[in-house]
Amino acid sequence: MKYGCCLNMLSRIPGGTGIEYLEIFRDCGYDYVELPLAEIMSLPKEEYDRLASRLYEAGIPCESCNNFFPPAMRLTGPTVDFGAVGDYVDRAVAAAGTLGARNIVFGSGGAKRVPEGFPKPEAYEQIVRLLRYAGTVASQHGITISIEPLRQAECNIINTFEEGVMLARDVGGTQVRVLADIYHLSEEREPASHIEEYGAYLSHIHFANPEGRVFPIMEDGSDAVYHDFCDAVLKAGYNGRVSCEAYTADVSKDAPRSLWLMQHYFEHNERR
Repeated sequence: MKYGCCLNMLSRIPGGTGIEYLEIFRDCGYDYVELPLAEIMSLPKEEYDRLASRLYEAGIPCESCNNFFPPAMRLTGPTVDFGAVGDYVDRAVAAAGTLGARNIVFGSGGAKRVPEGFPKPEAYEQIVRLLRYAGTVASQHGITISIEPLRQAECNIINTFEEGVMLARDVGGTQVRVLADIYHLSEEREPASHIEEYGAYLSHIHFANPEGRVFPIMEDGSDAVYHDFCDAVLKAGYNGRVSCEAYTADVSKDAPRSLWLMQHYFEHNERR
């Protein structure tokens, strides 16, 4: 396994990337960081160059990007501009590749939320069309697109890992796969067994204490939830990236403790 962290969850600046925490995770022994693509794409060139330089100088890679699309970019509904969306995909995937990313997370609940009154089957087909194009572009950069199912409180379409797998199947090809997020899985009360059942589609992991979506630590009382989730991931044969996607009031304290816990649950279970 490789372990990383979604830095944007930690940023104290609205719309921030969280790059200010980069060295903390490097020094704790994390393998990579996950940065928000929509926020990166909004940076002026000078700030983007500084971010890229800081990554290079820190010596810890950005192997994954989350937040594929900005919330204001419509992906479903009657006002979708596929030309503008396609242009954004071209530029965003290229930028992620330049930073070294090999995975882009497609959650983007605000962008893909189905407008009230718009037929959901039509919205679904719009997402399929988008992902077929995004997968083609991603393949040119050696990147996988990971569909992130989001809880219903955040989006009204693609809410479970199982639904994400059905979407990936409809998209076809090998460049679009599915992310398993312990928080969203728990919120939707979806059985962890779905991860094992559809393990061939699993491409990325987001991890947290589902209670409060905070950094997971050994003393937080979520042993059963962690065990069931991690056990399903390992039974699925997954051995890729695991990103902590969570909040904390004390990054320096919780970053090393969470890395230890992730290693314990995934690697301890692996030895069973």
